[in-house]
Amino acid sequence: MKILVIGGTGRIGSKVVDRLRAAGHEIVIAAPSTGIDIISGEGLDAAMAGTDVVVDLANSPSFEDAAVLEFFQTAGRNILSAEARAGVGHHVALSVVGTDKLAASGYFRGKIAQERLIRDSGIAYTIIHSTQFFEFLPGIIQSAGDALHLPTALVQPIAAEDVADAVARISVQPAINGVVEIAGPERASMAELAQRFLDRTQDARRVTGDAEAPYFGAQLQDDTLVPVGEAWLGKQNFDGWLQGSDFARHA
Repeated sequence: MKILVIGGTGRIGSKVVDRLRAAGHEIVIAAPSTGIDIISGEGLDAAMAGTDVVVDLANSPSFEDAAVLEFFQTAGRNILSAEARAGVGHHVALSVVGTDKLAASGYFRGKIAQERLIRDSGIAYTIIHSTQFFEFLPGIIQSAGDALHLPTALVQPIAAEDVADAVARISVQPAINGVVEIAGPERASMAELAQRFLDRTQDARRVTGDAEAPYFGAQLQDDTLVPVGEAWLGKQNFDGWLQGSDFARHA
C-alpha cells in the first residue's frame, strides 16, 4: 500500500512513518524539507500519484486566530483537491477530542473548518479525535501565566507513542466516514495533573484550579476534553509516560 504522510517529519508523523514502513508499506513523506508544500500546493500532485491513503498530521505553525484558520482552510483545500485528482481512496486526519465544542478558540475554529472540508470532499475518510498529549503538559502550564490558574475540567491525556500506534493502525483499515476517538487510560482534572507534573519534576510552583479559567481562549465544561463515547485507549498512564520522557531526569 502506498501511503502519503503529511507532516511525516513531526512528533507524531515520524513515529507513524516508522510503524508503517516496518509493516512493509511504501511511504512518501510530505513536508517542506521533502519538496512538498501543502500551502502553495507545490509537489502535491506528483506525491499523490498512485497513493492509496493520505494521512494528514500537519499543524499550523502559528496559533494566531486568523493564521490558524487560513492554514487549515488552504492546506485542506489543496490536499483534498490533489487527492480527488489522483483518486485517493482514504483520507485520514488527526484532530482533537472536543473540537466541535471549542469554537470560542481560534485554533479550534481552524480544526472545525478542516473537518468540514474533509466531510464535504466526497473522499472516504476517517477523522481521529485524540485527547491532549502528555507531551503538551509543559505548554499547557506555560499558557496559564505566572498565576498558574488552570481549568478543573477533566482531561484524559495520551502519550505520543500511543497516538502513533493508533494512527498507523487506522491508516491501513477501511475508511469509516466518521470519527474515531482515542485517549489515555486515566482521567484527572487538568489542574491536578499539571500540579502532579510540577511536583514530579521538582518544580515548586503551585497550580490553582479554577473552573472559569480559559483554555487557549475557550471556556471548558467538565467533559469537553474527554471522549463522549467508547474510545480506543492507549497503554501509557502518566507515570509510565513520565518515566520514559525527557523529563524523567528531573523526576
